[in-house]
Amino acid sequence: MKDPASAVEEVWRQESSRLLGALVRITRDVGRAEDLAQEALAQALAQWPQTGVPDNPAAWLMTTAKRRAIDQFRAGERQVRAYAEVAAGVVEGYEEKFTVDHLEDDVLRLMFICCHPSLTADTRTVLTLRMVAGLTTREIARAYLTSEATVATRISRAKRTLATAGAALEEPSGGERTARLGSVMSAIYLLFNEGYAATAGIDWTRPALCREAVRTAALLASLVPREPEAQGLLALLELQSSRLTARLDGSGEAVLLADQDRSAWDRTAIERGIAALDAALALNGDGAYFLQAAIAAEHARAASVESTNWPAIAALYEQLATVTGSAVVELNRAVALGMAYGPEVGLHLLDQVAEIPTMAGYHLLPSVRGDLLRRLGRHDEATEEFRRAAALATNDRERALLTRRAQAPHAQLAPIPNPGHRTQR
Repeated sequence: MKDPASAVEEVWRQESSRLLGALVRITRDVGRAEDLAQEALAQALAQWPQTGVPDNPAAWLMTTAKRRAIDQFRAGERQVRAYAEVAAGVVEGYEEKFTVDHLEDDVLRLMFICCHPSLTADTRTVLTLRMVAGLTTREIARAYLTSEATVATRISRAKRTLATAGAALEEPSGGERTARLGSVMSAIYLLFNEGYAATAGIDWTRPALCREAVRTAALLASLVPREPEAQGLLALLELQSSRLTARLDGSGEAVLLADQDRSAWDRTAIERGIAALDAALALNGDGAYFLQAAIAAEHARAASVESTNWPAIAALYEQLATVTGSAVVELNRAVALGMAYGPEVGLHLLDQVAEIPTMAGYHLLPSVRGDLLRRLGRHDEATEEFRRAAALATNDRERALLTRRAQAPHAQLAPIPNPGHRTQR
């Protein structure tokens, strides 16, 4: 029998964004929705050791949270309309399939709420990580190199801000939707990146987050079919997701791009990605997501690292750097330049990137430097850089990989920074 505590953790990781999205739609209150979800989790931890893990844990949690919402509405003798909506949707037996009205819209709606204009950009990101990606305050704090108390305060303040602003907890339309579109695309991108290369923990990837991000990106692209960046984002995520299986070996250890079995890449996802990229191109796409998707397409088309069109990738990174001004993009460009024109060229740019204050403490900076030094035959220096990178890494799998590189600096591994081009955070 599955361990109840493990079952609770698993269902939360897989279904938390949908559960919270549905509860927000039902209660019209972000704080209350999260409280209801947490209460349902607490009940599961208390009951499942005695009764066993239900056949459909997600449905059990949703039913429990809905019933608790009914109790709250009854006790307060208010929100009659919301009470009627909840009562009509209660699942009488948690054996039934977990279904929620308009389920496909719930996560996207939650993203639009997290990206409300009354919140600052950083707060939108933190709230998205908490509510949509399901990260704990500890994980978010590690990602931001700050304290758990600071993150918890920021999340609480965000919820109060939404309540004070009287934010309509509905998917916006018209001009309001357009105003939030960029933030929502950023939230989807962030969700995918956390799944593609987890910030912290023992798992190198979190595929469920990637799948949810791709699904939501496809929904958004269908919602705004004439928006080139929405098509570009979908293309990028489809192309990146095609490599997920190949990024881990049989024991769950990380596998870098140079060592991946390209026959294991999902060709169907690549085809969908190329189709979305073509759609973005037809709409005159030239934004950050479009350019990243074009880079990912170059990797997808190449039979090997050696046959990759690195000059084209370096040129695309140069365009991307102009659009974003991102130091991490410049780090990726240094890798591409090193592959296209030699490690000395890459090191020259890397020295400039190292002067950017936001790159202090970023583990991929010494990792890239280590690989470029290795290719120049400066193995002792490469070893020190890999050790430094390992010490800075917060993901256990990534730290183990960098430690192995420090122990074998001669290994022919190219440490291409996260192909999702996660921005510094």
